[in-house]
Amino acid sequence: MTAAAPPSGPSLTRRPHAAVAHLAALISLLFGLVLACASPASAHAALTGSDPQDGAVVATAPGEVTLTFSEQIAMSDDSIRVLDPSGKRADDGAPRDLTAGGAVRYGVQLHSGLPDGTYTVAWQAVSADSHPVSGAFTFSVGAPSETTVALPSGSAGGGLVGALYGIARYAAYAGFILLAGGSAFVLACWQRGAGARPLQRLVVRGWVTLTAATLAMLLLRSPYTGSGKLADAFDLDGLQAVLDTKPGAALVSRLLLLGASALFIAVLFGAYAKREDEKEKKDLTFGLATGGAVIAAGIAGTWALAEHASTGIQPGIAMPVDVIHLLAVAGWLGGLAALLVALYRTPDITSTAVRRFSRMAFGSVLVLASTGLYQSWRQVGSWSALTGTRYGQLLLLKLGLVAVLVGVAWTSRRWTARLAGASAPVASSGTGETAGTTEPFEPAASADASQEVVDPERATQLSRQRAALTATKEKRARDADPDRSGLRRSVLVEAGIAAVLLVVTTILTSTEPGRTEEEAARGSTTSAPAPVTGGQVNLTLPFDTGGRNGKGTVRLDISPGGTGANSVHLWVDGPDERPLDVPEVKLAFTLESKDIGPLPVVPDHLTEGHWTASGVQIPMAGDWTVAVTVRTSDIDQTTIDKNVKIG
Repeated sequence: MTAAAPPSGPSLTRRPHAAVAHLAALISLLFGLVLACASPASAHAALTGSDPQDGAVVATAPGEVTLTFSEQIAMSDDSIRVLDPSGKRADDGAPRDLTAGGAVRYGVQLHSGLPDGTYTVAWQAVSADSHPVSGAFTFSVGAPSETTVALPSGSAGGGLVGALYGIARYAAYAGFILLAGGSAFVLACWQRGAGARPLQRLVVRGWVTLTAATLAMLLLRSPYTGSGKLADAFDLDGLQAVLDTKPGAALVSRLLLLGASALFIAVLFGAYAKREDEKEKKDLTFGLATGGAVIAAGIAGTWALAEHASTGIQPGIAMPVDVIHLLAVAGWLGGLAALLVALYRTPDITSTAVRRFSRMAFGSVLVLASTGLYQSWRQVGSWSALTGTRYGQLLLLKLGLVAVLVGVAWTSRRWTARLAGASAPVASSGTGETAGTTEPFEPAASADASQEVVDPERATQLSRQRAALTATKEKRARDADPDRSGLRRSVLVEAGIAAVLLVVTTILTSTEPGRTEEEAARGSTTSAPAPVTGGQVNLTLPFDTGGRNGKGTVRLDISPGGTGANSVHLWVDGPDERPLDVPEVKLAFTLESKDIGPLPVVPDHLTEGHWTASGVQIPMAGDWTVAVTVRTSDIDQTTIDKNVKIG
């Protein structure tokens, strides 16, 4: 028996498994590219000042070194190390917390009697939003010198451990979105979907992914913030130290909540899916929705407790806003993934379910817009940070993706409206068949009814054939439905954009906020002043050592005559104004108002009567005393000085 039917839909609707596979491959490629190209997580706490300052030259060794940060940090006994020119420790370890008056400051005592030379300060800590931060700088006592210490080139949280920790972070967000969003889709949009195997697998896989990622982050936390060695992931002492921190407590709390969510999933896809009584199912729906919302909010709170929202300005407002924001993301993107699976893998999803999801997604977008606006102001703070920092640029990219996603979602709403106008169910039980196609053989029931009754095996075979034939007819009808095909394509595009959006959002959580970056830049300017040039300094100083040929004139040029590195040229002329070679010439710079110096400089002899020195460091602007010592014989020398403004 043959009959005419509308032409079949596009290949996308006839190859649902391939379409879903292509989307999964796209998501995997995006994650791989991001992990391969992204640098280690940027610092969220920044060094805003130090004493001594970076590059400073001090007359005598200080008693301690202090560091000032932009936000609260966690320090260990080995977090601040001061190394002398030979690479030996010059500090006594165990940083002291000197925080007072809102300024986050830590210091470490130095050994007494330190010799002159260049010292290196290396530090590593964990910022209040759980990310490891590190850095190094140098200062000099007396005068700069050679040092065997090499400044670290990498940043904390990098290497293999950092990459694995980053993968776990991405997986945790994705797992939560599938778990929370898929469950919300079933309870709020399509309750009959609780019995659909594809949706069950989606939610369970989200739970497994989030649980595995959380365990991995807990084990990797110690080497991620410390040694960077993968073998230390199973160090029990390190694990105990992690459990005593705020991020460790958040991860453990998440695992406990995941235990409760396992019970929720068992009820949702067990007793709830099998419940037939409408009143009982309504009561159970309310209970599951309430319990699920509490569990989802608790899991979302583990991120708010340990990351951006817990530090900076207004944490009391930022943390609940962050929880609401993450729940809205899960409701929208997780529900979208569930809808995509339902459209491609289940035969009987109704247009009513699609309309309900459309309303849920619209509400989620409104929540995202309001909470995102507050978060953007809190993390960026200024228009310059929005365009001039990496965080601000990523935020603009995220806003652009959201705008595109909303546009595609509007298209999906139009397809949904057409489906609702055409018929109630998205997957109707149509009877059309393709012309020229022969139905699978269906033996007549009247041929030998008694034979069917007597032969149970034959009856079972016929029943299976009829079921297969019915399923084939329904699939042809679904595939030939242009409205369903259009909705499938639209939702598939939404899911692809959502995957990119999820990647960008996760990168944002590991990027230094624009407000903090600008504050760190201002602090860096304070701790390491930009060179101030007051113009080239030219001095003429007559001298008389009192011995034979002991009279003459010193001409001195200091260029550029500002803070930072300077070049010095010195000429010695005799009474006849001709170049005069002398056995020794020395310089010293002193800033008495700041108790700096004398900073000695020994110039190199360049040619007859001409000496030069390069890289002469002037740490700050002021009225400096320049002293020149000239020795004309073994016993005859004099020192002449003059005050001059430098910088």
